[in-house]
Amino acid sequence: MASKNQSEFQDFLPLMADKLGGEGLIGELCNGFQLLMDADKGVITFDSLKNNSSLLGLEDMSDDDLRSMLKEGDFDGDGALNQMEFCVLMFRLSPDLMEQSQFLLEEALEHEFDQM
Repeated sequence: MASKNQSEFQDFLPLMADKLGGEGLIGELCNGFQLLMDADKGVITFDSLKNNSSLLGLEDMSDDDLRSMLKEGDFDGDGALNQMEFCVLMFRLSPDLMEQSQFLLEEALEHEFDQM
């Protein structure tokens, strides 16, 4: 069942990117991070992910799937996901979004330079 949820999730991010653009997508990913993180620690832990997974439609994922998701995104090996690790993981879980990432990055940078 977890792979079904992942497939639906993978298809959803490119739609968000198309609708929101690069800056809007990053904002939504940051909002998702805030929903899943442990407020005291400022990172996503296994417990905070498990307790808040229903907010993102991931309630059917097994504990092993949740641990695998954390492990896949945990680049610094601290057992939790900081905001950057979470955003990178979300992009990696969506192959279609990875293909669009160059465009989204250019769009976000263009917006930043326009504001200078």
